Amino acid sequence: MAVFRGTWLATPTPRFFVWAEEWRSLTQAITPWVPTAVPVYPYATQLKTPPLVNADPSVAYAALPAQIQEHHLLPPPLAEVNGEPLFLWQVPGWAIPASGVLEQLHQLGLQGRESAAIGDDLRYWLHVSRWLLDLIVRGQYLPTAEGWRILLTHGGDRDRFRQFSQRMPHLCRCYQGDATALRFPPHATDLLADFLHHTLQGYLHAVLASLELPKVGLAKAHSHWLTFLKTGQATELPPSFVERLQRWQEPYREQLDLRPQWRLALQLVPPATADGDWYLAFGLQTEGETETMLAAAEIWQCTQESLLYHGQVLWQPQETLLRGLGLASRIYRPLDRSLQEPSPVGLTLQTTEVYAFLQSAIPLLEQQGVAIIVPPSLRRNSAQHRLGLRMIASLPPTATSGLSIESLMQFQWQLQLGQHPLSEADFDQLRRQESPLVYLNGEWVLLRPQEVKAAQEFLQSPQKTQLSLADTLRIATGDTVTVAKLPILGLDANDALQALLDGLTGKQTLDPVPTPQEFCGELRPYQARGVAWLSFLERWRLGACLADDMGLGKTIQLLAFLLHLKEAGRAYRPTLLICPTSVLGNWLRECQKFAPTLRAYVHHGSDRPKGKAFLKKVETHDLILTSYALLQRDRTTLQQVSWQHLVLDEAQNIKNANTQQSQAARELSAQFRIALTGTPLENRLLELWSIMDFLHPGYLGNRTYFQHRYVRPIERYGDTTSLNALRTYVQPFILRRLKTDRSIIQDLPEKQEMLVYCGLTLEQMQLYSAVVADSLAAIENSEGIQRRGNILATLTKLKQICNHPAQYLKQEDYAPDRSGKLQRLIEMLQELQEVGDRALVFTQFAEFGTHLKTYLEKALQMEVFFLSGRTPKAQRELMVERFQHDPEAPTVFILSLKAGGVGLNLTRANHVFHYDRWWNPAVENQASDRAFRIGQARTVQIHKFVCTGTLEEKIHEQIEQKKALADMIVGSGEQWLTELNLDQLRQLLTLDKERVITL
Repeated sequence: MAVFRGTWLATPTPRFFVWAEEWRSLTQAITPWVPTAVPVYPYATQLKTPPLVNADPSVAYAALPAQIQEHHLLPPPLAEVNGEPLFLWQVPGWAIPASGVLEQLHQLGLQGRESAAIGDDLRYWLHVSRWLLDLIVRGQYLPTAEGWRILLTHGGDRDRFRQFSQRMPHLCRCYQGDATALRFPPHATDLLADFLHHTLQGYLHAVLASLELPKVGLAKAHSHWLTFLKTGQATELPPSFVERLQRWQEPYREQLDLRPQWRLALQLVPPATADGDWYLAFGLQTEGETETMLAAAEIWQCTQESLLYHGQVLWQPQETLLRGLGLASRIYRPLDRSLQEPSPVGLTLQTTEVYAFLQSAIPLLEQQGVAIIVPPSLRRNSAQHRLGLRMIASLPPTATSGLSIESLMQFQWQLQLGQHPLSEADFDQLRRQESPLVYLNGEWVLLRPQEVKAAQEFLQSPQKTQLSLADTLRIATGDTVTVAKLPILGLDANDALQALLDGLTGKQTLDPVPTPQEFCGELRPYQARGVAWLSFLERWRLGACLADDMGLGKTIQLLAFLLHLKEAGRAYRPTLLICPTSVLGNWLRECQKFAPTLRAYVHHGSDRPKGKAFLKKVETHDLILTSYALLQRDRTTLQQVSWQHLVLDEAQNIKNANTQQSQAARELSAQFRIALTGTPLENRLLELWSIMDFLHPGYLGNRTYFQHRYVRPIERYGDTTSLNALRTYVQPFILRRLKTDRSIIQDLPEKQEMLVYCGLTLEQMQLYSAVVADSLAAIENSEGIQRRGNILATLTKLKQICNHPAQYLKQEDYAPDRSGKLQRLIEMLQELQEVGDRALVFTQFAEFGTHLKTYLEKALQMEVFFLSGRTPKAQRELMVERFQHDPEAPTVFILSLKAGGVGLNLTRANHVFHYDRWWNPAVENQASDRAFRIGQARTVQIHKFVCTGTLEEKIHEQIEQKKALADMIVGSGEQWLTELNLDQLRQLLTLDKERVITL
């Protein structure tokens, strides 16, 4: 798959350059080094359809890694990045003129092409172009004698410019217009400024092209200037007119200069005593600094044109200081007094002037780029130094029987100013002071009028506001909570509540839970921690989301948790588990394997009990398994029971909160709710909201509030503050471990094998039974070679039916609702896509592999590789090379068992799927070893698909139970099955409908 790349080229003609890179295997340079020629970059590709309209074919030169095994044909490297040598290459692509950059980049970012990805360098410019559009909308540009120029009047915009300069990918600076045009590479700040300048000019020229300029009433110089601003065509303006323009734009000189610069800094120095004087010290500060400045006294001592401070050169320091003070005095008038002095270093302020400075001047000054340094206790965003409340809380008496996120805490309130407790008498005394600036215990604090009024109303109110556990948890995690318009400044919790909060926030290690005696298996350390976490939240009846990666054993952890409660005497009502129909069989088999004493019942099928019959069935079971498909249909039946636990497996199925399925799940009554999912919830915020709203209704607010507060800032603007706040808020109720976590890797084996039990559709069951009946009759009436041939043909037909009815019927319709296996494969591959894993899918049927490739490409919306015995050698080698090395290669590789089972090294895959079974352990293991061999750095998970109630499950059980049989068939494949007598064959082949989960 191609990757779109590109950057801004400042010379010789300003333009934006876009090209496409495609990985391919090369062993030597295509073009030998000739001193007079620059070789063409071998990974650049010319797409049949250009990615952009109104873009002309072009060539640029770039310093890029060779990525070729033999460098001896290349010139000496220009430089190195991360130890990798860079060489000069000629790169073919497309050029966008400055006038079309914003529109073209916007379109490219919205295309979402399946055939190509966006590289980091181009993605960077997409973000910059969106910021430039925002600047244009806000009018942050100015007409000057040099044309239109960006005007950064807001301190936040200057910070954004600096951040963009620092974050520019190195590759953006590796291009140039020709081989010798400029010194290589350009500085990030200069390149970014050049892009903003020329792109702004080009955009405005295009917008103004249809504007009619007035033909009369303008002086000739004005008319020429306006024409220049409209078209960009060079014109000579009279020197006197240019001088007038420069005087007019002089107040904006610093805002027009995009380079890092020095700015005025004002430091408020409070008096050391209550009756002392306030002082505002002057200085200069470089952009990016926050707490230090070059004092004005040092500046006035300088006798040179420049001085050096912390490695930064400051030109004309005294003029810079005076210019900054002059501009700032327009906002804060007391500064006028200092400008009467020949060498101003600071200003003594009255209390009223200090209050005006803190309340109204600071935001305006910061907006103009002035640095402000004030004591921490006087900062506007310092909640810990305001008038507010301290909460002294404890759990309610009913907590022993469980809590909800809305449970109200028992509490007392303490009024305080900053960290200083206030009695009502103290507050009255402060309120009567004339000045809002209060000197308290050696610290100056600002009394805000609105908070004084709110505190007065709070003290006079007979009904104090109540706080829930959700509010208490927000306070404990550092979130700002307001009660009665006053901020909560602190929390004092009693021992029981503090233990709960420490457990929820991870400040205290949870008590380990011993492996239940009835658990048939061994819990890995991280799984034991998961069981302890579930047990902790269950004790308090606080919903939990176990979101471990696929393969880390969410099923095992839940079963061990249920056994733990049963052995501890804490299980007194049944658990309802809802999952996709495709995994009902898996849950039942895993329960029988690991928790055989846990009485499990599958509520499924046309003859499932309802009403009183269902209640009677529930009374004799510990775990009721049913599907999302029946959740809505059997809504009334399931609501009859007050469940102890309600578990949603693959909880992303309720991601749409408005569906009847999601609403039915929320309406079920349960003391404790659990959501199981393997997908990274941070990638889908509305899915996170839906799951959290199931566990704790209202905890994240309603859907509209959540979209406004979190989804838009995070997904549209990349707001890390909102993202971190959300993570902190949901962290107590979500446990997610990844296979790549260091604490997990050491607990995992190098290779994990697991069975995936799949159900059958009604069509599959009917076809299967019909084939068995016809085949047994034919086998009974044959002997010798003919009998063996009939048996092997029957096995093939039944395998095909288990794979998909379309394979057996020679049809083209490979819809997943016709096959339990295909449904489950798609679900698992989609989950792997979410976390960036890679998979090999083995089938013994090459023709089926072709159909599977077509369908998976449609379902996954990505390219899928397929290798069979018919694949040409060159294509085979290219697919293997790309899968192993291409960063944008497909993540799924289908292989026929015979062609792909040997001779390949595919260690980039960490999942292996055996879609259909060869029943020869040696052959299957050999295929699995394509991923599990030297060079594999991750745990390999091997998933073997088995259809319940069919010959697949029965043969697997025989192999597992009789190791001697397994050894016997290592070299004989399926030939041993031809030696079975008719009764043995009938028992093996006949569909066991009691064990089948019908889809």
